[in-house]
This record gives sequence, C-alpha cells and structure tokens, in this order.
Amino acid sequence: MKKIVVDKNSAGQRLNKYLGRYLDLAPQSFIYKMLRKKNIKYNGCKADGSEIVSEGDIIEIYLADDTIAKFRKNLTTDNVNNNKNLIADNIDINNTDVSINDSTYNNKSPLNNIEIIYEDDDILILNKPVGVLSQKARPEDYSLNEMIVDYYNQRDNKDPLFTTSVCNRLDRNTSGIILAGMSYQGTRILSKMLKDRTLSKYYLTVVKGNIDKAATIKGFLTKKETHNQVVIYDTKEEAINAGVESPAYIETRYEPVKHGSIDDGRRSYDVTLLKVELITGKTHQIRAHLKSIGHPILGDGKYGHKDINAYMRKEFGLKHQLLHAYEIHFPDEVERLSEKLSGRVFNAELNDVFESICDGLF
Repeated sequence: MKKIVVDKNSAGQRLNKYLGRYLDLAPQSFIYKMLRKKNIKYNGCKADGSEIVSEGDIIEIYLADDTIAKFRKNLTTDNVNNNKNLIADNIDINNTDVSINDSTYNNKSPLNNIEIIYEDDDILILNKPVGVLSQKARPEDYSLNEMIVDYYNQRDNKDPLFTTSVCNRLDRNTSGIILAGMSYQGTRILSKMLKDRTLSKYYLTVVKGNIDKAATIKGFLTKKETHNQVVIYDTKEEAINAGVESPAYIETRYEPVKHGSIDDGRRSYDVTLLKVELITGKTHQIRAHLKSIGHPILGDGKYGHKDINAYMRKEFGLKHQLLHAYEIHFPDEVERLSEKLSGRVFNAELNDVFESICDGLF
C-alpha cells in the first residue's frame, strides 16, 4: 500500500488528474477501475475521481509496490510530502517590486540573467529580455520555459507530479512580463485569468506617426503561415471574402504618452510613444494591428517602415521591434490567491536600448 499526503502545490485539482500524474503510465480507465473497486481511497473513503483535492488530504493506493512501479515513469519522485517554504522571511509580498536573492536557491540558477519581478509558492513573474524565446521553436532550443522548469526543479519543495510552464507568450524580440505557474493552483488561476481577460496587460511601444488621442481599434486576424506573419482585416466579411475561413477577432487599445520626431537626412518622421492595452491576445497582434492603421512599430522587421528601421539601426543600433510588456493589473479578487495578489500592479523596467532611444527621441 502507498500512502500519499497532498501538498500545497497540488491542491485544487481533480482527484483523477492528480492520480493521472502520479500513475503517469496508467490509462484513466485503470485509475477509474481502481477507484470503483476501492483499491484507491480518498481520505479513507470511496471516491469517483471528481473530488477536488486539498492540502493535507490522504490518498491510499492498495496495490503491490511492483504494480505501482509499473505505472510510474519516475520512481525517484516520491517526496510528495515535502512542503518546505522557500520564500525568504524578510521578503514583503505586498511590495510591488519583489526579487528573490535567497541563498536557498543555487547560485548558478538558470534564471541568473533574468529579472525576477515577483515570486511566491504559486506564481513567478519575470522580465524577459529581448532575444529569449518564451517557448522552444525547435527541439534543441533552450527557451525561457525550460529555464523556469530547471529553476523549479532546484526547489526543495518541488512537486514531482507538477510541471511548471509559462502562461503567456511574447515574441522572441519583445521584452517584458512573463507569467509562470509554480504550482497546479497557480497555473490554473493564471490561465483562467488570461482566458477570461480579467488580468489587464499593458505595453509600451514607439510607432511611426503622430497619434494625438486615445482609441480602441478592432479587427479580424489570420495567420500567413508561409511568411510567419499575420494579416488584419477591418471586418469579418472582408476576411471571409478574402478566403479566410475562421478569422480571429482582435481588440487593441492605445493612448499617446509622448511625441517626437526623427530626421534621416532625406525627410523627417513624427513618432509617438504609446501605451497599449492588449484586450485580446493573438500572434503579432499589436505589431500588425498598429501597422494596419498606418503606425508601424519602430525596428519591426516584419511590419515596420524600411527607411525608419534603417535609420534606427544606424543611429541607435536597434535590431528589433520597440515593444515591451511593461505592466499587469490583477483583478480586485483573485481566486485562492486573493490575499497576495488581489488588486496588485507589477511593472517590468525597460531594457537599456529602449530607455536610451526614448531619451534620444523624447
């Protein structure tokens, strides 16, 4: 018989999902059969698998050790009871800008070169640099997602049944806030907020043209697979008439922050620093949407203005789009994480290139 005590990281999920992670080689049909036959008990009682497990719950598996071993991929992960808290005692979780520099973590952390904006047992908020992939594009890539997995695996209180992952994505050359779940509960809640659009996300960008008032723009997006680009249509009818079967609705809000200009020796261009709120979140949405209304982002190789990009590269060494995910607002009530995150605002500092360009242009 194997006795398991559910830890904090695993709380909040269905019993059948939890068992599916523990007996990761067993089909769900086998798990349900064991539940029906009471070979698996939950808090000493028969269960049907739909129960939501809580911290401290007891799961008893009345199977021979070799049978359990047959259905487990990793036999070295039986430390599911370890529930040590790695958060440093002197860290104030009510501070907007929180960094973890606790010696509990290995000095050779995979995130040594990544700014940690906030961390607790459930979530991790990072400031992704330009040039780092959010998730791997090829099998050999070492993306931020893999860095976070390696970082999580250095924890003493890691849950062997849980795999951490990023919950939002940024393009390789877009910098700023990345969210990751560090527990089942944290991942579920972050994913739900992103899906329900209750988590507000704001970006800073510099675009061609003089934008003098705030606006909300809407449209329909479709991927152009052959060029890794997207196309924006003003209406769904326009997209369908162009042969697009299922265009995705998009909505973007922006407001001007500062105005400036550049002169490449042949002509001058107005430029505007924008604060952008991403209402929907689709591939290349901000970049393509702003281009569609005549305001491409400076430095954008896919959707930008060729002459302006050449000038920015020469004068500022800019080799990527000036787009930075700089702020997130959590809703006033956050399920199960409310005491720590309700109503909180987190910011990611601009990188040196973006900041120096803003100093030069504005």
